[in-house]
Amino acid sequence: MANTTSHKVRKAEVRALIAAERHELADLLDALRDDQWNEPSLCGGWRVREVVAHMSMGFRLSLPATMGELAKARGNLHRMTDRVARRDAAAHSTAELSAFLRDGAHHPWTPPVGGFAAALGHDVVHGLDITVALGLDRRVPEDRLRVLLAGIRPSGLRFFGVDMDGVRLCAEDLDWSYGSGSPVRGAAQDLLLLAFGRRLPPGRLGGEAGARFTAA
Repeated sequence: MANTTSHKVRKAEVRALIAAERHELADLLDALRDDQWNEPSLCGGWRVREVVAHMSMGFRLSLPATMGELAKARGNLHRMTDRVARRDAAAHSTAELSAFLRDGAHHPWTPPVGGFAAALGHDVVHGLDITVALGLDRRVPEDRLRVLLAGIRPSGLRFFGVDMDGVRLCAEDLDWSYGSGSPVRGAAQDLLLLAFGRRLPPGRLGGEAGARFTAA
């Protein structure tokens, strides 16, 4: 009984972190200039507006609608999400796109794997895809980062195509590290982006191996 209660408490805590992240990102997006919505993000091939459209897809589309879109993409999840993000980014105003995120702050959507921690990662990482690409100095709160950093696993790194062979990630702003080998140093949120397969802008990572994870 105690374990069940503890699990419910942890789940409620993560859901509160998700809601806070979505509210804060919606406020940030409301303040963007029109031209910033058309700037490229760290998500390859997507502008800021496609990223934001994608972030709310899970709680805007019903399960039947999602399955229909997946069928149109012949079962290819990446093709489906790309097509829907581009379609919805073109169909909705920037005010509507940010409102979707705010209105869905407490929606119980989760990705197919990983539960609410994965939903938090989805929001935080895509938020960083936007703010880092735009050069905005937004710092993700430590409690959200710690949940996500604690969940880094070899299986996730493989899924995102991250080669950590001979590399140790060392956060400069938190007492956290992962892996073994040549140190790659940086802010914890930048190392989180790295672990999710992103290439960072030049100057954000230190250490000899940092160039492996830096955009050309």
